[in-house]
Amino acid sequence: MKLGSPDLATLGHRIRHYRTDLGLTLDQLGDRVGLAGSQLSLIENGKREPKLSTLDALASALEVDLADLLSREAPSRRAELELELGRAQSSPLYAALGLPHVKPTRGMTDESLEAIVGLHHELQRRASEAIATPEEARRANTELRERMRARSNYLPEIEQLAEEQVRSSGHRQGALTHREVSVMAERLGFQLIYVNDLPDSTRSITDLANGRIYLPPASIPGGHGLRSMALQAMAHRLLGHEPPASYVEFLWQRLEINYFAAACLMPQEASVAFLQEAKRDKRLAIEDFRDAFGVTHEAAALRFTNLATSQLDMTVHFLRVNGDGALLKGYENDGLPLPTDVTGSIEGQWVCKKWSARTAFEHTNRTTENYQYTDTPVGTFWCATQTGRTDASEFSITVGVPFNQAKWFRGRETTLRSESRCPDESCCRRAPDGLAERWSGRAWPSARLHAHVLSPLPSGTFPGVDDVEVYAFLEAHAGE
Repeated sequence: MKLGSPDLATLGHRIRHYRTDLGLTLDQLGDRVGLAGSQLSLIENGKREPKLSTLDALASALEVDLADLLSREAPSRRAELELELGRAQSSPLYAALGLPHVKPTRGMTDESLEAIVGLHHELQRRASEAIATPEEARRANTELRERMRARSNYLPEIEQLAEEQVRSSGHRQGALTHREVSVMAERLGFQLIYVNDLPDSTRSITDLANGRIYLPPASIPGGHGLRSMALQAMAHRLLGHEPPASYVEFLWQRLEINYFAAACLMPQEASVAFLQEAKRDKRLAIEDFRDAFGVTHEAAALRFTNLATSQLDMTVHFLRVNGDGALLKGYENDGLPLPTDVTGSIEGQWVCKKWSARTAFEHTNRTTENYQYTDTPVGTFWCATQTGRTDASEFSITVGVPFNQAKWFRGRETTLRSESRCPDESCCRRAPDGLAERWSGRAWPSARLHAHVLSPLPSGTFPGVDDVEVYAFLEAHAGE
């Protein structure tokens, strides 16, 4: 019989518990089962795995059923504390401290053990809530971007899961409706509830105890995103997520739930059929893809990057750029030279002023996509850019491809062409000599400080979420 290490430790405690209840010494019990007392001691200390025949003999000698002997439950509170202490002291977190192990003795009181185990719990809690620095966040983002680039931004397991869930809702064609999303939730045992008092630090809250997913009111501006929020909340359950143990894991879970929501709102089978037809007709357009499935332009653009390489046999890049030119989000597998810092991170870096992601802000007509060819040191790229605005600032969404793949897209006939020499600073980062001579040393701008540059990321199991507010919210709604 094969037992894992934790089971061996628990088994040993249960054997010792039943032995002492009968008032037997190690040698006395050993004589009954044909083992030396020293061998039995190794079993009781979880250092030796007994044979099945030995387990049968021990159960008989201890006058218990074999199932009771093999139970995973600690036989007493004292044994439970000793087991917890053993697990805590064998963890990498404790090993990193370089401290000696504490061995429980008969003279150690239960209160002392409670205190030591409690300290380990607090150590683990603080480690799991450790504050992440902006540098850690950038490295985590870079790691995930490289991981997805290696997969062509495509996750087939989630694609299949999304297709199954969408079919189960009764959906057949067109945009996924709020009703169909509700059906998907009900099949998972959840009810969608729209409330006005969600904590500011959350987008949704799932009440696992009562089977509820709380969402903001359906009447809020941009309420079309509620389908996506609900699907993201369901994805945590469907993908078996546990509380994240690191910031990388937290970001990976966010990536997975966003991917699942997009794959439900724009199912692979229907999306690929739509895009392949458009490609055959040489009229691919993110605008049309967006309108066909009733999603935002950014959602359609990101979904296109999931399917472009794996299903349409083309490489692609995606950019979300702030009005000041800072890159907020990006992906490429077509060789576009994205700006990076020394860690390889792209977030917050300025993109070239000659790229369409920035020149689009200069256009008067922003109701449709803007098209542009851009010559770069590594080749020519064609891009389609759409601008938008939030309460805080404007932004642009860009999808582009290498020159030889522009033939599949609407807008390929544009005559607008630009040249970018970045990362050469003479391209757009350095003022012309005459201008620099006139003003160098004569200007003192007051810079706008971005708070995130100095601030650590919020602590907590789910970074940025106020647990106290969440628990108070759930308590307030639990009786409804």
